Amino acid sequence: MKQVKVISATEAAALIKDGDVVLGGGFGMTGNPVNILHELAKTSTKNLTFVANNVGEPNMGGGRLLNNGQLKKMIGSFFTSNPEAVKAAQEGKVEYELIPQGTLAEAIRAGGAGIGGFYTVTSAGTKIADGHETKVIDGVEQVFVKGIRGNVAIIRAWKADTAGNLQYRMTEQNFNRAMATAADLVIAEVQEIVPVGELDPNEIHTPGCFVDYLVERKLTEEDLGSSASTGSKKVDDLRMNMAKRAFAELQKGDVVNLGIGIPTLVADLIKPEDGIILHTENGMLGVGPEPTDGGGAMKYPVNAGKVPVTALPGSSYFDSADSFAMIRGGHIDVAIMGGLEIDEAGNLANWAVPGKPLLGVGGAMDLASGAKKLIITLSHTDRAGNSKVVPECTLPLTAHNCVDMCITELAVFKYINGKLTLLEVMPGSSLEEVRAKTAAKFEEKLS
Repeated sequence: MKQVKVISATEAAALIKDGDVVLGGGFGMTGNPVNILHELAKTSTKNLTFVANNVGEPNMGGGRLLNNGQLKKMIGSFFTSNPEAVKAAQEGKVEYELIPQGTLAEAIRAGGAGIGGFYTVTSAGTKIADGHETKVIDGVEQVFVKGIRGNVAIIRAWKADTAGNLQYRMTEQNFNRAMATAADLVIAEVQEIVPVGELDPNEIHTPGCFVDYLVERKLTEEDLGSSASTGSKKVDDLRMNMAKRAFAELQKGDVVNLGIGIPTLVADLIKPEDGIILHTENGMLGVGPEPTDGGGAMKYPVNAGKVPVTALPGSSYFDSADSFAMIRGGHIDVAIMGGLEIDEAGNLANWAVPGKPLLGVGGAMDLASGAKKLIITLSHTDRAGNSKVVPECTLPLTAHNCVDMCITELAVFKYINGKLTLLEVMPGSSLEEVRAKTAAKFEEKLS
C-alpha cells in the first residue's frame, strides 16, 4: 500500500505556482481547507485562476487571495459575500465566470472523469448561457458546459489514513469529493491522520489514488465563522403568514428544498408526523430543525444558508454533485424560493439586479428548472411601491416558464392552464389592494 507524504500547510502552499488553476473545496464556512489557503495568501504566487463555490468568502482563503491581488480569474457560483470581490469583478480588475452551483459541481465531476463536457437545461435562455453552445434535445433547449480541471486541488476532509484514503464529515463533502478527482495535484487538509487499516473500506469517500499530499490540521470554531453557532431568523407576521401558506402546499412524503429568506421559515413549521423530507443542496437529505443547545458546525451539519441544523432519523449525506443530480433528475418534489420578479408567463428573476452589488446565482437556476413544483415567495412590491408581479420580467431571468405558484403578503397566485390566476387574498389585504398593486394581468378564481 502506498504512503502519501504528510507536509505542512506552508509546504503545501509552495507547491502552487504562478498561473495555476486552483480548485478550492468547501461550501459556505464548512469543508474549507482554510489553513493551506491562508498560507497561500502569505506567498507572492500570482495570476491564479481560483475555482470554488463561493470565491469571495472574506475570511476564507479565496477572499484573501482576491484582496491580495493574487487572482487573475475567479470561477464560482457566488461571490457576493465579499463586497471586494464584487467590486473587483465589476471594475474589471479580475476576470470572473459565474456558473450555477449544480452546473459547477457537475463540470468538476466531468473534468475528474475525463469527460469533455455535457448539456444541461440549467441556465438555458438566461444571461449565464451567453457565449455557450446550445442544442435542442428532446424538444428542450440545453446549454453545453465544458468539464473543469485544475492544476492543483486543495480540499478538506475529516479523516485520512496514511495511504491517502479520505472520509468526510456530515455536509463537508460538498465540492471536495469531485475536486479530489479533478486536478493534477491533490492536497487534502484533514483533521486527523490514522494508520492504514483503521478506516473501514465501506466508509471511505475518496480513494487514496486521487490524493498526493496530506496536511494535518485541527479545525477550530474560529475557522467556521458564522457557522460556529446557531443563527437567528427574521420573523414577522407577514413573513410567517407567507411561510404558513407555502407549508400548506406540501404533502406527506414530499422531498422539499427551501431557499434562503422566507422559505427557511417553513422548516420551523414541519413536524416529524408531517412526513416531509427536507433537502439542502450542499449535501443532506432529512434536514431537522436548528439545534437548541447553541451548538454549531463543530457538532452539527450545516445547511446551504450556513446555519447549523440537526439530522433526523433516516438522514443521509452526499456531495454537491449528487445533490444537484437529485435536483436536475426530478427527484425534488417541491422547491420554495424567494424572488425579485415573476411575470405573466411564469418566468422568474431572482438572482441579479443590474447596477446593484450582487454577484451570485447559487443553486436557484438548477432548482427552478429541476424541481417538479416551484413555489415563489416574495414581497408584493418593492420599496418604491412598484409591483414585483409584472407583465414581463425586466430583471435578468433565472428560468423560463418555471413558476407554479407565487405567494406574497397580499395574495396567492397560481398558473392555471398557463395563465396567472389569483386564488386567495392573504389576511389583512383586500381584493382591491391586490388589483391596485399588481402590474401583471391575472384571472380571478377566488374560493
